[in-house]
Amino acid sequence: MREIVHIQAGQCGNQIGTKFWEVISDEHGIDPAGSYVGDSSLQLDRINVYYNEASSHKYVPRAVLVDLEPGTMDSVRSGAFGQLFRPDNFIFGKSHLPFSTDLLMGLL
Repeated sequence: MREIVHIQAGQCGNQIGTKFWEVISDEHGIDPAGSYVGDSSLQLDRINVYYNEASSHKYVPRAVLVDLEPGTMDSVRSGAFGQLFRPDNFIFGKSHLPFSTDLLMGLL
């Protein structure tokens, strides 16, 4: 089976990516807290392509969210599906630093 790591970068990428996770979660019967609430075994058939199952039977997106400014990440975290992501999957620069390119270079 294949596993996909979803990388969201920048404000636009994170806004589109957040909507992507809302749609994928709905299709697989995953609620905003990461619990399976679906009604079909078909929904769980390939769930491991996009999600890791945590020890508490919660499904966590296999995703990395990147931005140079923390504002976008705060918006994602405070959104409907913000609690779905692991906190250490958020990578962002500090707004008071003049050059956050070091952050990007570290990712490459």
